[in-house]
Amino acid sequence: MIGATLRRRLQAGECISMINPHHVSSGLTARLCEHGADIVFLDCEHGSASFEDVRAMAAAARGAGGGAIVRPANHERSLLIRYLNNGADGLMVPMVDTANQARAVVEAVRYGCYSDHENRLVVAMIETLTALENLDEILAVDGLDVVFVGPGDLSQSMGFPPAAPVGQKRDSKVLAAVETTLRRIRDAGRVPGTLVVEDDIEYYASIGTRFLYIHSDPFLRSGIRRLRDLAGAGARRAAR
Repeated sequence: MIGATLRRRLQAGECISMINPHHVSSGLTARLCEHGADIVFLDCEHGSASFEDVRAMAAAARGAGGGAIVRPANHERSLLIRYLNNGADGLMVPMVDTANQARAVVEAVRYGCYSDHENRLVVAMIETLTALENLDEILAVDGLDVVFVGPGDLSQSMGFPPAAPVGQKRDSKVLAAVETTLRRIRDAGRVPGTLVVEDDIEYYASIGTRFLYIHSDPFLRSGIRRLRDLAGAGARRAAR
């Protein structure tokens, strides 16, 4: 398990990249880590990975020098423990709205991994207006390694669509709330994280965001578009 290594790097001010492969595949998981991803994100809230898939993909990530973080569907204690027992290097728990919920997550990790809980990373997701209201109390909870601002669900909580159209930015009110929250987390001495796209990675890193969650799809999309553009340019040159 590499949770302790990731924690040390974050505390030292390094940025950690977490890539969502969008596929249940040990081979793809290993390939992403071989190419430099620090963590592969296993989304068991919206995705289809089973417990056996988690075990296989987490092992593949570690074998390639990375790690695997699981997002469970909910806070259920037994569910959190099962993912840990199946090899997750950490948990990124959604919809943490209160300090009591945050403490319950930390306690579940420490109970489920009594002998090695320090090797598991604990990430609390801040995704609602209620969580923003309770942020100071959540930030005071011992044992949270990363406090992550989830812009999609926060956007919905604020009355906006969960995602902007491809190539467009979220509503300015949502972006302002995300940035303010990241700064509050940083100023409290905790590690902030959020979802990023290529255009805003540098900016979010510059304001202290150290845990950077990235979808693979935009990079695939831009890479394929670039391939088509280059091929088209070559074909036009050949036709002259």
